[in-house]
Order: sequence, then structure tokens, then C-alpha cells
Amino acid sequence: MEQIDVHPPHVLIFPLPAQGHVNYIEARFHKYPGFNFITISDFLPEHYLRSGYSVLDMFNSMELGAKPVFRQIVIEMRPPVSCIIRDGVAGFVLDVALELQIPTVRFRTVSGCCFWTYYSVPDVIEAGQLPIQGEEDMDRIITKVPGMETFLRCRDLPSFCRVNDAQDPNLQIITKETRKSSQAEALILNTFEDLEGPILSEIRKQCPKIYAIGPLHELLKTKTQASYQSSNSLRQVDRTCITWLNTQPSQSVLYISFGSITMITKDQLMEFWHGIVSSKKRFLWVIRPDSLTDMEEIPEQFQEGPKENGYVVKWAPQEEVLAHKAIGGFLTHSGWNSTLESIVAGVPMICWPFFADQQVNSRFVSEVWKLGLDMKDVCDRRIVEKMVNDLLVDRREVFVKSAARMAELARKSVAEGGSSSSNLNHLIQDIRKMCMKSQDN
Repeated sequence: MEQIDVHPPHVLIFPLPAQGHVNYIEARFHKYPGFNFITISDFLPEHYLRSGYSVLDMFNSMELGAKPVFRQIVIEMRPPVSCIIRDGVAGFVLDVALELQIPTVRFRTVSGCCFWTYYSVPDVIEAGQLPIQGEEDMDRIITKVPGMETFLRCRDLPSFCRVNDAQDPNLQIITKETRKSSQAEALILNTFEDLEGPILSEIRKQCPKIYAIGPLHELLKTKTQASYQSSNSLRQVDRTCITWLNTQPSQSVLYISFGSITMITKDQLMEFWHGIVSSKKRFLWVIRPDSLTDMEEIPEQFQEGPKENGYVVKWAPQEEVLAHKAIGGFLTHSGWNSTLESIVAGVPMICWPFFADQQVNSRFVSEVWKLGLDMKDVCDRRIVEKMVNDLLVDRREVFVKSAARMAELARKSVAEGGSSSSNLNHLIQDIRKMCMKSQDN
């Protein structure tokens, strides 16, 4: 008979306030009365732009302003907090946990390959392979990230590495926070063994206790039978695109979305437009109103609704879209959630990364996992047209075969007895042990 904890763990989960970091919603947990949702400010003005690189301002403002507020919340919580699962780049949360002697588990929302690249940056700098010496240096191979010695180029490093000073503050913050992972009791990664096994083996040499429990969105559906209707979007979803997709032939539509943060110039947007139109392929295109730099007006071609060969919306129910039979490919910014959602759906990708982990992800999609094409640092209508045709026609068979195989492995990982499902069970057991040990002390 399973032993019931007399004092069940009271776990506090602290994500950063960005779409890619917040993949749960209150509505999903109404039937679980033990869940309580509390918010704190990000300490930026109400109308401050929270897209593009300004997201870093939000992280920095919270580091400066949130610590005393968060500390007071933790102190006043009843029952007392027995464990904190914290976002990997929220350093002030670790400071409070250490001060109050509360065990922590770190959750990094980036890929394992990106986490390991960040972790290795100090070694890359020490070896003289950073900083990058201009555009002519971008294709130089980086040899000091174990497991990636033969294919990781300067242009594939996280965007924060694209600086001419190794002491750049943003680069230092990210790498220092990553190295602090060893101070946590354990590390959670939203990935699965069959996708990133070799890299996870490298990480375990520095952080032995890792729980690879992804793809989390698929694990959630497996454990709770959550539906696509239970959206976690911070934006208003336009479901008319599903009605339009229902009228399209199987695997004929290119889904285009650059995520919740990516900023793009008007010229870049038009290069994509001309390339897509010239390809003569059907498309479903997500254009956020705040996606253009300098708050430029969205061109008339991108007003909502049906187009000659496609459909445009401000925001789409992405998981449902990718799972739709009409979708044949995904032009993506290579955010980790988008990458995993595409993998689970078996949809091959064209990658046009914007920042942070996306440069690493796109290299792995094309070079390691063979799930699509990497178009980083290029925005030319002729290349867009060629890559769309390669993905949907000329090289489609190869990409679809690889994508279908990885989708099957992803689903197996979250099924009962799969690696991610088992790792989640181990995580729960270890949190209970951790909390019992903390109570004994």
C-alpha cells in the first residue's frame, strides 16, 4: 500500500512572464484545488514593449525589483514552501531559496543542446574562440562544446554570443546563471532522451541529476487528457484559421509563425511575402500587430482573413494547427516550444531563428536531426522560394520520413513506461524525499 505523506510537499513553481516560459493556465487546474496562482509585477511600465530584445529588460528589471516581493510571498505562504521549482534564468529566486534554506529544482525552458552550449561558453572564451571577429568569422567551427565539435559554427551559437566583447553583460548573466545549475538539487529539461541523448550525457557530467520530461505539452495531454481547446495563449486566438484549414488538401499548407517575441523589419517581411507568393504554395501566416520593428504599420497584404493562396491571422492555436492534416511544413523562428510542437506533429521545418536559444535549435534541426532546413542570417525572396519548394516538394520525402520517425519517438517517450513519463515519476518521488528531508531538518 502506498504511503501517504502526513505533510504533503508544498511546491512553489516560478516561471518568467513570457509565453515560452508559461505553458499552463489556471483553467486547466480547476479540478485540482491544491493549485494556487499568485502574480507579481515584472517592474516595467504598463505599456512597455515586451517583444524582441526588450524582453531582456523585463528579466533585468525583475532581478532588481522582485527579490524582496518574492521573499515576502514565500515567507508568508501557508503551509510553508518545502520546494521551489524555478525558471533557469531567475537568479533572485535562487538567492531567496538559499537564504531561507528551501531546496530548489531548476527548470530550463531551452533545449538541452542550448543549455549545454551556454554552459560551455566560459570554456569557449578561455580557448580564444570568442568573441566573434566580424561577419567573415561566422562560419568558423567552435570546437569547445563537447558533443558539437564538428558542426557548431559561430553563427550557431546563442545570439548573446554575437558580441565583440566577452565581458558583455547579457552574455555574462546568461552563462553565470547556467553555471549555477549545479547549486540546485536537480535540473528539469523539456526534452526527451531519444532526441537529445548524446547531449544529455554531456550535461550529466556536470549536473548529474537531470529529469528530461518533454515534450511537456504532449506529456500534459497524456496525463490529463487536456484538449487543444484548453489554450494557454497570452494572446487572443483566431480560430477561423482552423475552418479555413479544413477546406485545404492534405499536407498542402505552409504554416508561418515567428512566435510571441520575434521582431522583423518591414523589408524582411516583404522578402518573405514575395518568396512565399512566388512558391505558389498555400500558406497560413501569423502576423502579430507588434511584430514589426519601430512599430511600423503592417502592410496591406497582411490584413486578416483569406488571401489568394492563403490565410492571415494575428495569432493561431498553434498545437492544433500543426496537428491539422492540411499542414505540410512550418516556417518557424525555432523557439523551443515551437520546435517540440512541430516534432510531435511530425511536421518538417524551415528555421529562421531570431535570438537566444533559437540559433542552436535551428542548427540541430537541420544538421543533427535532419528535420528541415536552416535559413539563419538570410532573408532573400529567392532563397525563401527555393526552401519552401524543397520542404514541400523536391526534398519532401526525406524530411517527412525523419519527422515521422521522431514524432513516434516523442509520443513513446510520454506514454506509460516511456523515458519522459518515467522521469516525471522519478521527479515526483524525489521531490517528496527532498521535502521530507527538509522537514526533518
